[in-house]
Amino acid sequence: MTTLIDFKDQPAFKAQNGCEQAKLDLVGMDKPAIKAALSTIGVAEKQLNMRANQIWQWIYVKGITDFDKMTNVSKELRVKFSEYFTINRPEIVEEQISVDGTRKWLLRLPSDIAGIAGPEIETVYIPETDRGTLCISSQVGCTLTCTFCHTGTQRLVRNLTASEIVGQILLARDRIGDWPEGTRPNDAHLLPSGERMITNVVLMGMGEPLYNYDNVRDAMHIVTDGDGIALSKRRVTLSTSGVVPMIENVGAEMGVNLAISLHAVRDDLRDILVPINKKFPISELMEACRTYPGLSNARRITWEYVMLKGVNDSLAEARELVRMLKGIPSKINLIPFNPWPNSPYECSDWEQIEKFADIVNKAGYASPVRTPRGRDIFAACGQLKSASQRMKKSERDKLLEANH
Repeated sequence: MTTLIDFKDQPAFKAQNGCEQAKLDLVGMDKPAIKAALSTIGVAEKQLNMRANQIWQWIYVKGITDFDKMTNVSKELRVKFSEYFTINRPEIVEEQISVDGTRKWLLRLPSDIAGIAGPEIETVYIPETDRGTLCISSQVGCTLTCTFCHTGTQRLVRNLTASEIVGQILLARDRIGDWPEGTRPNDAHLLPSGERMITNVVLMGMGEPLYNYDNVRDAMHIVTDGDGIALSKRRVTLSTSGVVPMIENVGAEMGVNLAISLHAVRDDLRDILVPINKKFPISELMEACRTYPGLSNARRITWEYVMLKGVNDSLAEARELVRMLKGIPSKINLIPFNPWPNSPYECSDWEQIEKFADIVNKAGYASPVRTPRGRDIFAACGQLKSASQRMKKSERDKLLEANH
């Protein structure tokens, strides 16, 4: 049974949306930025390194949200921190828990205008027996209008800050008890059995990460810092629709895994499915991937290919996909299309998906068919869209019935 938790009427939610004097949010800052912030409130020069390291540990290792819990900092300084700084999380509007354990959070971000509700994003957590993957957003909405993607039907509102990107991870760790002294939820049997509940982070939520490059880069430096959240770069994957000029920078400056939202092997079709292809066609995309820094058999590029019935799922297209990727260390994720209201596509028949996968497998490429997760709460790949443009309940019920 799908679980729905609504946070809008909780006192904490209302308090956080009240009018307060703006404070500087330390979440998303690197250590030099924290030091600079501390300097502005009078922390002595000789203490800056120590205090910045203490704050860093409390935020990213301990997961505290209250300066009063910084027990190795004097009470006087804690009061000063509280006066000038915050350790913010995005505001939870709604939490949904799928029958398969997938969790989706509708999150509200700060507003630029006092008294006006801020924009909303969605973040998804996918637990498995041996791992937990958190899918985070980088923008509110999207500019790319990919025709198979629900997020693509929503206009771009704004980029997320580094604080808001990192904040999604901190909030998810709060909710599933993924801190050293965290409390696991009552349905912990649906979570991974390992020590860490979030083992992987994927930038595959709302938005195109490479159109918010600086904030994404700064956030990922914090996520992969060995003294903080400490996720291995090999456990962070950035998915792009193909912003070719920025791809080399991802490898050189972030060093994370690269995933390409491909979905077609011909320019004429990809121009329709992924319109950015008109600007950066397949040939340019392939060249950027062949020269991706650090590319090797141990660090392959993942190609995402959503299976659309009668559109891109022919066996001829499977063979062309194999030909295109020759010489590029690759993994191919075949994604059954996840429906959304009024979408113009259908999912390929399972028999056709298996035939397509067989051609790719025989060519020597790992090509798992991604098992749809969280369909009952519209948390599956391509289904994310903020609640300000949510479907009517009748539409959702109708689609849920079709999914089952």
